[in-house]
Amino acid sequence: MKVIIKKTQRVLDDIFKVDRSVVQFEKFDGRLSRDVVRLNFVRGDAVAALLINRSQQKVVLVKQFRFPVYTKQPEKSWLLEIVAGVIDDGESPQETIIREIAEETGYMVDQVQAIGFFYPSPGASNEIIYLYSAEVKAKQQQNQGGGVAAEDEDIQVVEFSFDEIFSLLESGEIVDGKTIIALQWLRANIT
Repeated sequence: MKVIIKKTQRVLDDIFKVDRSVVQFEKFDGRLSRDVVRLNFVRGDAVAALLINRSQQKVVLVKQFRFPVYTKQPEKSWLLEIVAGVIDDGESPQETIIREIAEETGYMVDQVQAIGFFYPSPGASNEIIYLYSAEVKAKQQQNQGGGVAAEDEDIQVVEFSFDEIFSLLESGEIVDGKTIIALQWLRANIT
């Protein structure tokens, strides 16, 4: 399928970036579309991991304030999520998620299992999230986590039994997309 990019202009260049492009794309009937304007929210790729303590039948999540959620649902703006972060330049996705696990939860892991990757909002952003799982044990938690103070992170580490977390998922208490995907994966793969 053919795509013609006629013009791209960066309209926001801050922590996040937004590109405005004029494009034509091949339609399913073989003809080219008219010129259309599309915006691309350029955030950078990210990683996320579900931490599983199989011996205790628990998952480890983090809870933190999310301002964009506050603008829509203030009462839900302290989200329960899996560990996640943006991939730094020069870091592999695996290196990033191992670092993020340590920063956010205090757990020191040396390996993670790839679950897959996905585009969380393909109509608006080119961000890819690489999704992992990691086995943890209590003795691997070297500190309380909490995030990076210089990044103004204030993260609470929380544990739930498998039954508790699936109940929260079913009740709609879990509203973060990457966390929903990871917990659905866990439900399908519990042995």
